[in-house]
Amino acid sequence: MTAPPPAASAKSVPPRRTARNHRPGGFHGQIAEVDLRLLRVFRVVAERGGFAAAEIALGKSKSSISIDISALESRLNLKLCQRGRSGFALTAEGRMVLEATEQLQADISRFQQRINDASGVLSGRFCLYVPDNTQVHGETAIVRAIETFTTRHPDVFMDVRSGSTRDVEFAVLNGQATAGITLYPHHQPDMQDTTLFTERLNLYCGQRHPLFAMAESDITLELLAAQNMVQVSDAAQSPRWNQIREQMVFTATAENVDSRALLILTGNYIGFLPEPFAQPLVREGLLRHISFDDLHLITSFHFLVRSSPETGLMVETFRTILENAC
Repeated sequence: MTAPPPAASAKSVPPRRTARNHRPGGFHGQIAEVDLRLLRVFRVVAERGGFAAAEIALGKSKSSISIDISALESRLNLKLCQRGRSGFALTAEGRMVLEATEQLQADISRFQQRINDASGVLSGRFCLYVPDNTQVHGETAIVRAIETFTTRHPDVFMDVRSGSTRDVEFAVLNGQATAGITLYPHHQPDMQDTTLFTERLNLYCGQRHPLFAMAESDITLELLAAQNMVQVSDAAQSPRWNQIREQMVFTATAENVDSRALLILTGNYIGFLPEPFAQPLVREGLLRHISFDDLHLITSFHFLVRSSPETGLMVETFRTILENAC
């Protein structure tokens, strides 16, 4: 009579994992408003490259931003970014979540546009990029257009940003901007360009400059050519300026109107400024307009958009208001 096989050792039986020790990965449940808020915070942090850089854009402290990112990581059960002394960097999962967040925002924008088309009521975010050189002091067409647009369509969240001309063009091209205002015309197939208005720029010097107290009749081309001048953008043109430009000496550059005025106010440079911007400084005796046979520049501004059915109604509405304000 054969003996029965020996009983299996307890050590050979793998322990059964209980449900309480198992933590499922991924996103569960429905997307709530708090999730959208946390994703917006994450997107800004990722675009700015860190918590500190995102503080101004979000209007929140680094500690508050850190709490939001931690909450989102807990909600998604994913590590989204590395942060610490070594700096900020998205993880592989973080880059995937950023891509999904951008796609989600695009889908939400498309949904809003369809509702806009159906109801005729505009809502959603309108992101307008303007160049740093845009004159916003006082009553301008852009100010009037934004005032009218936001008054008529209070459900639209207005987002206005500034940057270099290249920044504006890139933001429109990659869809970051709903529309942009640039200093150069564009004729690309997927871009729509509308010429808006022109701006006059006059030549000025500061009160400590040698030309400030000189009689206009004594200022000659040779004298102007001997002065240090702030560099002039290629977007600004006039027949008279085109004739004498090659004789000028450029010894400084400035990215925007305010920094250009700062250089001129030192008394070490002459340069061009928008007429409405400079007039108050002229009245205060801080600047002098150098007429020199009505030498001035003209800058043209263009409304630039990328063809998109998602934002078509909003863009056309703003464009019409802007054209009427010019």
